[in-house]
Amino acid sequence: MSKDFAELAIPPDAVERGGVEVLRAAVVDGAVSLALRRSFDDPATWGRLLIDLARQAARTYALETDMSEEEAFERIRAGMEAESLDPDSFN
Repeated sequence: MSKDFAELAIPPDAVERGGVEVLRAAVVDGAVSLALRRSFDDPATWGRLLIDLARQAARTYALETDMSEEEAFERIRAGMEAESLDPDSFN
């Protein structure tokens, strides 16, 4: 396995107007590794960010696989629901 890190490009609007990175996620040996800033006064803003992220991920699945955007979003939502019901997920 390669030791190189394959990062994404900075979004064009952030390059043009600036901004603050709030989340960086990577898959390392099959597990998710995260770094984040609190960034928002109200934690509910993270909920909106996560929904936007899920919608963009669903669009990507629709573009790159035979799965529809709606089906991909439902699978993402189901995964989030299952994880939220896991009592060990807060440990």
